Amino acid sequence: MTIGRILTGFSLTLALVFAGACTKASKDSSNTLYAYSIAKIKGLDPAFSDDLYSGAEVARVYDTLLQYHYLKRPYVLEPSLAEALPEISKDGKTYTFKLKKGVLFQDDAAFEKTQGKGRELVAEDFIYSFKRLANPKLNSPMWWILDGKIAGLNEWRATQAKAEKVDYDVPVSGLKAVDSHTLQVVLTQPSYQFIYNIAMPAASAVAREVVEKYGPEFLNHPVGTGAFKVAEYNPASKIIYVKNPTFRKEVYPSEGAAGDQEKGLLADAGKTLPLVDKIVMTVYTESQPQWLTFMKGELDYSSIPKDSFNQALTPQKELQPELKKQGVALHSSPQLDITHFSFNMTDPVVGKNKYLRQAISLAMDNDKQIELFYNGRAISAQGPIPPGLSGYDEKLVNPYKGHNIEKAKELMKKAGYPDGKGLAPLEYVTISDSTTRQMTEFYQKEMAEIGVQVKVQTYSWPEFQQSVKNKKGQVWSYAWGADYPDAENFLQLFYSKNASPGPNDSNYNNPEFDKLYEKALTLPDGPERTALYQKMVALVVEDTPWVFGVHRLLFGLTHRWMKNYKPHEFHGMSKYYAIDTALRK
Repeated sequence: MTIGRILTGFSLTLALVFAGACTKASKDSSNTLYAYSIAKIKGLDPAFSDDLYSGAEVARVYDTLLQYHYLKRPYVLEPSLAEALPEISKDGKTYTFKLKKGVLFQDDAAFEKTQGKGRELVAEDFIYSFKRLANPKLNSPMWWILDGKIAGLNEWRATQAKAEKVDYDVPVSGLKAVDSHTLQVVLTQPSYQFIYNIAMPAASAVAREVVEKYGPEFLNHPVGTGAFKVAEYNPASKIIYVKNPTFRKEVYPSEGAAGDQEKGLLADAGKTLPLVDKIVMTVYTESQPQWLTFMKGELDYSSIPKDSFNQALTPQKELQPELKKQGVALHSSPQLDITHFSFNMTDPVVGKNKYLRQAISLAMDNDKQIELFYNGRAISAQGPIPPGLSGYDEKLVNPYKGHNIEKAKELMKKAGYPDGKGLAPLEYVTISDSTTRQMTEFYQKEMAEIGVQVKVQTYSWPEFQQSVKNKKGQVWSYAWGADYPDAENFLQLFYSKNASPGPNDSNYNNPEFDKLYEKALTLPDGPERTALYQKMVALVVEDTPWVFGVHRLLFGLTHRWMKNYKPHEFHGMSKYYAIDTALRK
């Protein structure tokens, strides 16, 4: 989400306090999933689902043409609103999707022709939804997933930018409804990422009637075709979902990866989705209350807190015996992600001085950060591509990492700021939660070693995102989780055309990088494309628009009554979860 799907750099290193050695069974015996978010949700408009938290909530209500199989690894796409994977022309440019028939939007007053009953999804809904992402007046941060890909869409966008009012009825040559349930998409050139792009929450089907009825309030009035519909909505504190009574027929998978059968992950094979009747999603911007709630049995799952890691797990990273006895289960998996510090490359100080950026990178003690803030649950990132993706080079050693203060001071001299003299305090933009505060204080101490002062500006998560998109501040911390299993999803974070408000939050601009990136888009996975990926990584490492942080390892817990949980990189998985109500009671 993500993006793409964007994460706060500390989303899995929550500062929680261990609440004791035993959990309590919940008094609630309803078939309800109790979930949580560590950030306020900024709305449920797919066009603005550019962060982990909003994307996860959007995916409960909305559907895309394709989705990821829940259990299979490596990740594979399967049909969602489409009947099957698309037919692709020999030249790789024309995609034809057959839509499932009888799929209904959730009931809403916006559907006046059907007296408030949700109407059937048709091909025109996707044409409208894709145009809406391209709408220059909407300024969707997710436009990048279609930018330059669909024939005529960029031209439509340019025309509408000059118009007083956007006209969605003006045709786009690359978008055609062959009939009510057949969508044809013509690309400008073959794209090996397009099929992934349209599986992202931003590419969900939205109904034009609903958008037009609610206008600016559409983000707070979601109406999709998904497994759940909103019953109560307060994005700053709690969102309650109920099972969508008109959800299409979809069943739990009957096959998965090796070992899934033994883990009980196929016990519900063939059962109708979703498996829970209700989801209560509570926002915890401070993590101690979230952990206490999990330990009381009132949240069904939780990440393991930074401050409680050694109490929850043994030195061998196994669950402590007392938690095992209560039936708490441990789930661990590597993540396709990266944390990083971004420099604002449009800033006249940090953006124009490569030596300053390299000095700051060398002053940061990545190993110490992993020890203090990740409990060893991460590996140092030498470049932007995480392990597990084609293009990752395990032999790469970044020359601007390693906590080398002597070399950092030499670079400060080359930058024109010996021992920091003449350099005004750098404005560091961050969010206001306890772990982030600890990490910020650590960062300030690191910078003091080379004479760099740091002025901190703290915001809520939505305010922080807005600040970054408006190119305010000089430095900030972020993370990126894969939107799809292709290294291009990480390299596009440095493509100049994706600059803010797009996902290139550092606003990096290197024509040589752009040329290589555009060439790589035309190539299938293979040695030639991998070689281009590694050339792009070398450019970014040398230019240092980021201080590369870590690739994280996920460690999480579930209570004994939560079934079918399997770590998954992508959204829309809550429909597969099940609750054993007898065990919960």
